[in-house]
Amino acid sequence: MRSLSKNPKYKVKTFKSAEECLSNGQTVADAYIVDYNLPGKSGIEFYEAIKNKLKENNKLIMMSAIDDGNMVLSFIKRGVRDYVIKDNTIIDSLMAILEGKEDEYYLFD
Repeated sequence: MRSLSKNPKYKVKTFKSAEECLSNGQTVADAYIVDYNLPGKSGIEFYEAIKNKLKENNKLIMMSAIDDGNMVLSFIKRGVRDYVIKDNTIIDSLMAILEGKEDEYYLFD
């Protein structure tokens, strides 16, 4: 996230856990970048806790080091629209999604 926080277009706030973010009490962020394998609540449990607050223009990007089509399909079935694999293209993938250019960027192998 350091790379994104260096970009003046983005205001980045980090949390150590889903619980910390949920207890922050601030309004819904424009975008959430969530690791699937968080300590405490998982990334998908975090999504389930906030999905009713998300509007069409809010983004929630799930990321993981696991490249598993079945897991991605389970995210989609729950309503997660964006997923990136933590690899050497993660920053490009995240920026494409954040800028609404995911259709122009090849996100999956």
